[in-house]
Amino acid sequence: MRLLPRSTAVPAALVLALLPGAALAAETPAASGTASGFTITDPRIRESSGLAASRIHPGVYWTHNDSDDGPYVYAVDSATGKTVARLTLTGTGTPRDVEAISLGPDGQLYVGDIGDNKDGTWEHVWIYRFQEPKELGDRTVAAEQFTVTYADGPRNAEALMVHPVTGRVYIASKNEQGGGLYEGPERLSADGRNVFRRVAEVPWVTDGAFSPDGTRLTLRGYLTARTYAWKDGRPQGAGERVDAPWQGQAESVTYTPDGRTLMFGAEGANSRVVAVLAAPAAAASDPARTPAPQRPGAGPTGSAGAQGAPAGQESGSFTKGALVLAAGTALVLAGRRLFRRRKA
Repeated sequence: MRLLPRSTAVPAALVLALLPGAALAAETPAASGTASGFTITDPRIRESSGLAASRIHPGVYWTHNDSDDGPYVYAVDSATGKTVARLTLTGTGTPRDVEAISLGPDGQLYVGDIGDNKDGTWEHVWIYRFQEPKELGDRTVAAEQFTVTYADGPRNAEALMVHPVTGRVYIASKNEQGGGLYEGPERLSADGRNVFRRVAEVPWVTDGAFSPDGTRLTLRGYLTARTYAWKDGRPQGAGERVDAPWQGQAESVTYTPDGRTLMFGAEGANSRVVAVLAAPAAAASDPARTPAPQRPGAGPTGSAGAQGAPAGQESGSFTKGALVLAAGTALVLAGRRLFRRRKA
């Protein structure tokens, strides 16, 4: 989902021009080493809004566009960045605002048509489900459609996560002041409506993912990401900060199948998917015991980094980056409010 209509969005270049040192801070993630990352090269994928790592096709990631595309899901080979399959879903009607994708323990892909560009006015949204194909290639697949409502009224949401052990579906709503984590019924039903109920408070979330063993939940936003220990169907504590990259319209996150790496994606043509070492379960449950994870290739604290940076430089860059991103977000939100006033 776009933060603003294209005509009122605050360009990243403007933020960089207004803030000293912003260019350096914005480039820091890309310069820190992304050996496992890749670039999505398919010109049809302009607004990659979700990521899910395949379990049966090593190195393949499923993604999809935001709105204004169609009932399509793409498989991208991380070794080349090229699309190796485009699936056309049938049985779904016309998608409105597809925002997330997740792979369940049943080997089925769950696609969340859960965005609401009207900020929570649609009475219901949808989830589409279909079996991950054993062979890659362009094809048409039949999908089940599930109608979703929220117990406390309509929500705008961009994150859908299927627990890899229980198969239960969770949705995180998106709001400037923070959202909620919603739990679906034990099993989705194609008959009637599936009511999701709020079970926890979460920050401003654009996507999320469970670790493959189901012990951790990572939630990301435009500026930050956190990993929470997961126990008894709930996130525990305040979570552990993840050294997520600055990606502008940061829209997606997934774990690699081995659970060791988080893959962060964003919207835009030729968008980059960035690899970040995942926090172990102990770190997520007790942040004081383990420092935040570093991106692959980054040096340990107190030593030279992957690019030969002096000790302490990465920490300083992160601080600058945080200030830059906070200022950029303030500009974007101000523009959004201005746009709303003009519309009124």
